[in-house]
Amino acid sequence: MFKQLFGRKPIRRATIPATTQISKNQTASPFNQGLALELQDNLAMIKMQMHNPSDLMIREFTIGEEQHPCALVSFDGLVDTTLINDQLLKPMLHSYHHAAASPTELMTILTQQILTTYDLEIEDVVDDMLSALMSGNTLLLLDKLQQGILISSCGWKTRAVEESQTESIIRGPRVGFSEDLRTNTAMIRRRIKDKNLVFDTYQIGSRGKREVVVTYIADIVHPELVKEVTRRINTIDIDDIEGSGYLEQWIADSFLSPFPVILNTERPDKVSGSILQGRVGILVDGDPFALILPITFASSMQSPEDFYQNWLISTLTRALRMISAFIATFLPALYIALLEFHHGMIPSKLAFSIAGAREGVPFPAVIEAFVMEFTLELLREAGLRLPKPIGQTIGIVGGLVIGESAVAAGMVSPVMVIVVAVTAIASFSLPSYSFAISLRMMRFGIMLIAAVFGLYGIILAYIMINIHIVNLKSFGIPYSTPFAPIFIRDWKDLILRAPLFFLRKRPKMLQTKNEERMLPRRK
Repeated sequence: MFKQLFGRKPIRRATIPATTQISKNQTASPFNQGLALELQDNLAMIKMQMHNPSDLMIREFTIGEEQHPCALVSFDGLVDTTLINDQLLKPMLHSYHHAAASPTELMTILTQQILTTYDLEIEDVVDDMLSALMSGNTLLLLDKLQQGILISSCGWKTRAVEESQTESIIRGPRVGFSEDLRTNTAMIRRRIKDKNLVFDTYQIGSRGKREVVVTYIADIVHPELVKEVTRRINTIDIDDIEGSGYLEQWIADSFLSPFPVILNTERPDKVSGSILQGRVGILVDGDPFALILPITFASSMQSPEDFYQNWLISTLTRALRMISAFIATFLPALYIALLEFHHGMIPSKLAFSIAGAREGVPFPAVIEAFVMEFTLELLREAGLRLPKPIGQTIGIVGGLVIGESAVAAGMVSPVMVIVVAVTAIASFSLPSYSFAISLRMMRFGIMLIAAVFGLYGIILAYIMINIHIVNLKSFGIPYSTPFAPIFIRDWKDLILRAPLFFLRKRPKMLQTKNEERMLPRRK
């Protein structure tokens, strides 16, 4: 059935061999060959294999007393032309005093005495050279030599480091990741000056060859977690991953679950804090969002600001988020159930007030709730897609105008508008956007169940959600941890955020190699 619907069978994570993707990549490319002896033949081969692109720049020149033919090859827009002119062309064109008996000796002189760039390497496989060119490197070719020199010269335009747009906080660092991978790794390196901080780099995609960096602290993280992350990344068989969302969907434990089992964030402090706990971070080139794994249900309720504020304030805000998650999921369904099935559970004065407000409303509560919730989702989506000033205006003015007009026309009751508004505010208070979307999606199903079965249906839905959470895993860690299985020590940083000097050990559920977060107190 899965093969007919989706074109392939679902992946069973525990049975995929770790060498599947590696063996495919080794045999997929037809250009795993060396260079020719003649320089012009090599330039013609590069043009042919790249289909003679208009942005391919080739600068031919001669160097040395023997006037040895050479060529610089790069892509316009991907390289720093100032670096090429000042640190490559000028030193080589003014190197007449160097004499070399062979092209091999000339290459040695170039790499050891003339070229002033920091990062360069000698390459002899054409496919690797082409991949490096498309990554912003410059290729130096010499006549009568079947090797080339790859020089790091990346210089494309990048967005400046700005504040995170999706995870705003009151107190804390004001920086967020950008689309440049090296800028993002440098942000983490600046925060964690530890020799055991590791950045493992992978190239994903048979055509895109996008760089993916897996970061962790070697003497903290559990080795099996790193091995499992590596194995799942090696199973990716796709043309290109256009962002971290592709990677997240590919390596996640369950594609049928509405809950995110991998956390995404724009904040470097959130990533560094997570890997200090013993988790793994993943960065994708060209994407300002990083991935954190493994996570639990409670991870989506926590914010980096919890550790920048007093522990009492942080505990209060976490408790409010838990209540907000319940309200965002069940409040409309509870309103429908009480109004349609369980009138006796409503206090008399409140029941009379609701009945008076609903006088003249032509629709039952369930239709009223669905119409208002659907309208709210439309306004929310429209506000995201429109330019910021217009989007904010549409969200505020649109909600006020539509709500007031609907009440004035007698289509919905004022109580229903209040219920929908409180539900929307509760969903906005959650720090994880992906988790909030999951709750919004489940809310519609629970509303339908409440319209058919009343409170019994809501209780049944609540039990089913808990069963699903208990059975869900994130890279081997139960999603309900530390509630079930119970790790009492981890409850210090759950809903309660204990004072920092009580958080002396890392989460027990991660089974880290080094549990101590603080040095023992001096006697």
